[in-house]
Amino acid sequence: MPENMMDFLPFLIPVIVIQVGLTLASLIHVLTHKTYRRGNRILWVLVSFISIIGPVLYFTLGKGDE
Repeated sequence: MPENMMDFLPFLIPVIVIQVGLTLASLIHVLTHKTYRRGNRILWVLVSFISIIGPVLYFTLGKGDE
């Protein structure tokens, strides 16, 4: 790793942990529930892999009322 990349590690590590956590949480929820406000299961599985924005979109727009 270049030296200047090491300066970004304190910022990148928490962002990566948050991204992986949100992605896993959204995938688990998508795969264990059958109803969604918008879209279908395949759409939300694909959207869940779009950076941090995908899981946030799922939890704000797609997660159905339980």
